[in-house]
Amino acid sequence: MRLRQISATALLLSFVAPILAADPAVRGKAEHVVVVVWDGMRPDFVTPENTPTLAALARSGVFFKNHHPAYPSSTNVNGAVLATGDYPVHNGIISNQEFRPEVDPLKQFDTADFAALDAPDGTINRNLIVVSTVAEIVQKAGYRTAVAGSKPVAQLADRARKRESEIAQKSVVVFRGKVLPRTAETAITAALGPFPKHEVFPRSEENAWTTRALTEALWKDDVPKFSLLWLSEPDLTQHETAPGSPASLAAIKSDDDNLAKVLAALQAKNALTTTDIFVVSDHGFSTVDRALDVAELLRAASFDAIRVFTGAPKPGQIMVVSLGGSVEFYVIGHDAKLTQKLVDFLQHSDFAGVILTREKHEGTFTLAQVHLESATAPDVIVSCRWSDTPNKFGVAGEVPSDIGKNVGQGTHSTFSPHDMNNTLVVSGPDFRTGWSDKLPTGNIDIAPTILRILGLEPPVPMDGRVLSEALRGSLDEPPARETNLESHCDAGGGVWRQTLRLTEVGHVTYFLEGNGGRVPKKEP
Repeated sequence: MRLRQISATALLLSFVAPILAADPAVRGKAEHVVVVVWDGMRPDFVTPENTPTLAALARSGVFFKNHHPAYPSSTNVNGAVLATGDYPVHNGIISNQEFRPEVDPLKQFDTADFAALDAPDGTINRNLIVVSTVAEIVQKAGYRTAVAGSKPVAQLADRARKRESEIAQKSVVVFRGKVLPRTAETAITAALGPFPKHEVFPRSEENAWTTRALTEALWKDDVPKFSLLWLSEPDLTQHETAPGSPASLAAIKSDDDNLAKVLAALQAKNALTTTDIFVVSDHGFSTVDRALDVAELLRAASFDAIRVFTGAPKPGQIMVVSLGGSVEFYVIGHDAKLTQKLVDFLQHSDFAGVILTREKHEGTFTLAQVHLESATAPDVIVSCRWSDTPNKFGVAGEVPSDIGKNVGQGTHSTFSPHDMNNTLVVSGPDFRTGWSDKLPTGNIDIAPTILRILGLEPPVPMDGRVLSEALRGSLDEPPARETNLESHCDAGGGVWRQTLRLTEVGHVTYFLEGNGGRVPKKEP
């Protein structure tokens, strides 16, 4: 049965009014937590015109003005961070595309959607994320969960292929039309029809189907303790067009419509006033101002740079992996002299912004300084140089991009503040009303905050913090400490200089922006 559509304003009034009128002494924690991810949503697009439902939710709840993704500012990285509350170095996923010979000895693989994830022995599945996720912790505590996403990244929230316990069997995961456990697939497709894989933008039908999978199928009997809905827009349409394009604004409006359906479903089940809702994005977005082929540029400079091996990798070769606005370099054999030569090349280039290296080199920052120093990490990562230049739709933020996108299309994954500032709005019985949080916060904080709300403890402490300042009745306002890192070196007639701006709240680090370039030497 389709849910009756009601206005966003009416929904929010019915949500907030009972909370405000209730006796604080008898209000407990939320009975349910729902996380809705708008993939690639920039916070500057949250307006009454673009997003009437989300804007109303922001006015009634908490709007986080200084919210940040993990770097690289891309989907799989932040999907894992949202799921675990841990930095990439600790959760195991450091980028969307990685080269791990044990997964594929010849080429990169997608860390959220690849055949090895379904290996019968589960070897890669167990090693892909090496810490527990929120959904898995909730299930272990004896509560059902529900996950639905129109992108494969949704499955990172609940990875189990073998569903042995009764709770695990009832905790269904839907990711781009696929269903775990498989026994639940027949009922879902019978109710909704097949997943509508249409090659059009925006992907409104895919997201509408996925929203219905959550609200009509996974919530058919009741609303579980924890739910996740991952919508693929506006990311996909911004990649194909640009941030601020008419198609991208339509994609944002479709997400807002789906959020209204979620609120309507909660109201229909008398769960609206007992649910904490998190609306978050995985990263921000920029526009491509220059299309590059970094592997070709390296070959022209006499490097043996490849993107796919045709045989066993050989020392002296460099695997180049594109992340859009960032690029990874795997130096086969980890040759120190070759790595230094690569760093020198990047420091003389006109596209590098921030250079990160496994080992310290003059003029770079290390992977450890940005929480990426895993055993499987590349030898070098470069974040492309950014500017505040507006695109043709008047939206600020442009970057070069390595292969795959043309000038004028959208991309991300850099240290640009337009990529490193993303959306977070929360509302519900545990949160303050009509308040803006100006403290630095991040995707890494959502998992520990959810567990605190549900009264659960992670098996080991998480890297993120509880967003205590946003909780109802809180007087907590932890101090923030800002740091500006700089690294420079001589670059043959000029000076390579790169900077990284970050803030810390307690033990948590938030990266705000970073950039670099080669400048002329000052005359003595």
